[in-house]
Amino acid sequence: MTSSCKVVALSGGVGGAKLALGLSHVVAGDALMVVANPGDDFEHLGLTICPDLDTLTYVLAGIDDQVRGWGRAGETWRFMDELKAQGGESWFNLGDKDLELHRERTDRLAAGESLSAITGDITRRLGITARILPATDDALRTVVETADGPLEFQQYFVRERCEPKVRGFRYHGADRARPNPAVVAALAAPELEAVVICPSNPYVSIAPLLAMPGLRRALANTPAPVVAVSSIVGGRALKGPAAKIMAELGVAPTAAAVASHYGALIDGFVLDAPESGIGIPTMVTNTVMTDVASKVALARAVLDFARSLQ
Repeated sequence: MTSSCKVVALSGGVGGAKLALGLSHVVAGDALMVVANPGDDFEHLGLTICPDLDTLTYVLAGIDDQVRGWGRAGETWRFMDELKAQGGESWFNLGDKDLELHRERTDRLAAGESLSAITGDITRRLGITARILPATDDALRTVVETADGPLEFQQYFVRERCEPKVRGFRYHGADRARPNPAVVAALAAPELEAVVICPSNPYVSIAPLLAMPGLRRALANTPAPVVAVSSIVGGRALKGPAAKIMAELGVAPTAAAVASHYGALIDGFVLDAPESGIGIPTMVTNTVMTDVASKVALARAVLDFARSLQ
């Protein structure tokens, strides 16, 4: 059977979703596959919560809250208000609409459905034509090793507001996690034109995917050019703690360091200003995405660059 997938994008949440949205305007329907980071997923208040997967879903459905930069537009907060009033564990905000999606997913997982199947159903109902898939249906969790001890990623990111000093990362379950078969098949397909690593945090959004031996092997063997877009712009991360993490790990917060992190897995690299020592073909362009037009423009430029590497 011939695959319809032409572009595979590996993505985390907010930053990656911007480019994923741009790609969805350039690559029609299910010819685009967006592979979501599962490392941020966690169980909270009895619910399975998938922050990056949900951010991609909300952004590609056009229902994301662009003012807050996360969650759903038009959200209400009656559940959280009551939870706080009752002295509950309220450090992770759950809007009422968001909460219902988590409840639906949790119930269906308990009934034996896969995360991929549930996600496909949700995205179809929301009118998303691109395929959004978790990188695996198995448990894979990012653990942040800090000076204060190990923390689950959401504890570090939300509860502790990224304040503890980072000493390293563990991707719990990655050695046993089976990569999504649809993703592996897409990466092997001769029809695939490009693989795009979105400008997501390389340590907490992309590294969990690459920590799965099967997915890393599939990416290394794909016949399509693999292009990464730097998450560091002008020495800083536009969103999230990437630059702080790199500095605490003793890595200079530069685009070149991001390229080095991906190493031989990538064939080309996109960044906002020239840097020396990258060692592979590069494209310098505006990587700051402030509106739909700039997201689409970057998506077109990245795909054109990938085609030039074939």
